[in-house]
Amino acid sequence: MFTGIVERVGRIASVAQNNGVELRVTALFKGLRKGESVAVNGACLTVERVMKGGFTVHAVATTLGRTLIGEWAKGRPVNLERALRASDRLGGHFVQGHVDGVGTVRRVAEQEDALLVDVQVPAEVAEYLIPRGAVTVDGVSLTINALPAAGGGGVMQISLVPYTRTHTTLGRLAAGDRVHVEADVLGKYVRQLCRSDQ
Repeated sequence: MFTGIVERVGRIASVAQNNGVELRVTALFKGLRKGESVAVNGACLTVERVMKGGFTVHAVATTLGRTLIGEWAKGRPVNLERALRASDRLGGHFVQGHVDGVGTVRRVAEQEDALLVDVQVPAEVAEYLIPRGAVTVDGVSLTINALPAAGGGGVMQISLVPYTRTHTTLGRLAAGDRVHVEADVLGKYVRQLCRSDQ
């Protein structure tokens, strides 16, 4: 379980094909241990090895089929968050680290001190989105600013404050970029409960 509050922006140091994909990630974390869960751009992965200045994780076929990890290359910056401890502050929202789908950035526009980003999301993600609800984009907890009708539905608008732009990878987003999206877990359970009553 995570909160979507990014702790570090790391970098992919190497990518190796090995019954899936093994990633070596550079990032300074004190006390990181083998077997811990780390959200890498919102995908929960298990630390296999800890080394000076970084760690390795392995993405299996199932993960590769639901994420963009198979397309990552050396040098890519990634948002990182270690798993939530029971004593931690919950600054974002409950994030599972289970990517629901891949979205595509349709528009990026400056509006005063914020950056508005419109993201087209798959239908299976769109059904859980509500204005001012929670969503995770590349591991970052965000509030849905609006659900524009442009693009025939399935578009959500997020608003990035200056801190998010400078302390995560999202400040670099441009039209055409693809991102990991995870809908709010509470919405998923409510939706399932409503369906089971039918």
